[in-house]
Amino acid sequence: MQRPPGIITLTTDFGESDPYVAIMKGIILSINPDARIVDITHQLPAGSIQEGGLIIKESYKYFPSGTVHVGVVDPGVGGKRRPITMLADNHFFVGPDNGLFSPMIEVQGHTGIIHLKEKRYWMNKISSTFHGRDIFAPVAAHLSLGVNPFLMGEKIDNPTTLTYPLPSKNNSDLVGEVIRVDHFGNLITNITREYLSTFLKSKSLIIKIASLVLKKISNTYNDVPEGQPLALIGSSNLLEISINMGSATKYLGREYGVGTKVIVRRHSANIEL
Repeated sequence: MQRPPGIITLTTDFGESDPYVAIMKGIILSINPDARIVDITHQLPAGSIQEGGLIIKESYKYFPSGTVHVGVVDPGVGGKRRPITMLADNHFFVGPDNGLFSPMIEVQGHTGIIHLKEKRYWMNKISSTFHGRDIFAPVAAHLSLGVNPFLMGEKIDNPTTLTYPLPSKNNSDLVGEVIRVDHFGNLITNITREYLSTFLKSKSLIIKIASLVLKKISNTYNDVPEGQPLALIGSSNLLEISINMGSATKYLGREYGVGTKVIVRRHSANIEL
């Protein structure tokens, strides 16, 4: 890999009302004053490891090779879970070994994963509740300066992985689920364009979520009148349920969020969840 570009991204569930994110940035800049820090999001639901992993996977590919991606969704901080860094697709990933990087491990495999043990790359004093500040931020800063990650610990081949939900077939139906609700209230599913390929050719396409039944996949939000629901394939190449100039979460009810089933079929007979 060429010398890192000095870019560090941050993805956390810290929110923005506390100083935690700013403190991490201060640590990074104290070690590498020339670092360029990009916030992906700090609004993840608290402890939502799976959602954090999906957002990191969706975002990292738009950054230059050598970018360091820090993920801190760490409900087990201070426990037995390991701090790790991994090299995948010419990017570095730094965070807890709790399944957060499972989507990247699926891409890269179990190679290039290092259990962070070399404390010379950490802060001098380690809190049991803020490894984002004391371990992950300083490690990321050193990586952004070009430090070899294999000097930071020992290679491991047994990272913690999580099973992320995939669409399934039920007779002729395709059954997926909502995996994320974005800022606009769009319900983003785990159904990719590829999974939909055989259904897109049908003139009697049906998409059902909760009590809502949609009979086509739109190209843009403006394909339906303002305030009306629609389904489309969004920028992440995933099927999403949306409301033109509104929120699908509010339209359906907040109980229909992450985990809600979505059914796709070619005809409307007897469609039930």
